[in-house]
Amino acid sequence: MGIVISLIIGALIGYIAGQLTKGGGFGVIGNIVVGLLGGLIGSVLFSLLGINANTVVGEIVCGVIGALALLFLIGKFNGRT
Repeated sequence: MGIVISLIIGALIGYIAGQLTKGGGFGVIGNIVVGLLGGLIGSVLFSLLGINANTVVGEIVCGVIGALALLFLIGKFNGRT
């Protein structure tokens, strides 16, 4: 059950990040990948800053920030801002 919840939250994080960056999602699989990677990046960033995201909402915020950082870096490598 934990994997299913992680995939659902990852899809939500990817969708939110897509809405904030380019105004659209990346499709279900793309949203899940962006969300899961964003969650990983966000947790690393938050731990470096000493911030704890202990609630579901905190984890979503952490994941969205990480996903936005990921999309920003991808945009820089692709030549887009």
